[in-house]
Amino acid sequence: MVIKVFLASSSGSTAIKKKQQDVLGFLEALKVDYAPLDIACNEDNRMWMRENVPVEKKPTNGIPLPPQIFNEESYCGDYETFFDAKEDNAVFAFLGLPPPPGSKEAKEAEKAFILENGPVENGTVENETVENGTDDAEDEENLEAEEVEEENLDDDSLKREVPMEEFNGDEHTDEVEAEVGGETGEEAAEEAAEEDAAAEEKVAKEEEEEVVENTEEAAEDTAPVKQEEAQEEVEDEEAKQEEEDE
Repeated sequence: MVIKVFLASSSGSTAIKKKQQDVLGFLEALKVDYAPLDIACNEDNRMWMRENVPVEKKPTNGIPLPPQIFNEESYCGDYETFFDAKEDNAVFAFLGLPPPPGSKEAKEAEKAFILENGPVENGTVENETVENGTDDAEDEENLEAEEVEEENLDDDSLKREVPMEEFNGDEHTDEVEAEVGGETGEEAAEEAAEEDAAAEEKVAKEEEEEVVENTEEAAEDTAPVKQEEAQEEVEDEEAKQEEEDE
């Protein structure tokens, strides 16, 4: 792509000369290749410029003044629009050229692209690089999907090989609970048996003591009766003896 700058080498206007110098000097500073086309010495250049400047960009008299800038056959603008692009650090966009990598305009364009479309890995604003970045993102997504699928298959195989109880940790838990529960049950049974034996021994002792107490009480109650009966027998014997003596 060739940048064409239409200018008048023999213009009597100081303002036009200054504008032409500003455009050419800035293009040289940016190392942009351009072709200066003189409309003062070449009628074909003058006619071509007048015919290809858009109507809405022409002044009221219909005659555009230099400098006028084109990219091949595409109209870029005049000095005023060039100056505005210069102030906005967008001269390459104004010229329809990709900005050089690492330039301020390239960084600004990349930021604008990211804000509009999101970040692209290893991508810039160039179409070819963006397409490569999109392909890389799709490949990465496919790879992640395959890894997830392989992990799911591995999990299913593990579940089939290991019993469900052991896979969930229930089998070992049941064994531990059974072992602990068995020891606790035996100890509890022994303690209960010892408590029952002690209770029975205590009850037997209490019953024995109660029988002894009852026996002693009965003996105490029957002793006076026996004495009375013996006394009565003695008295009866004495009475009989007295009768016999009489």
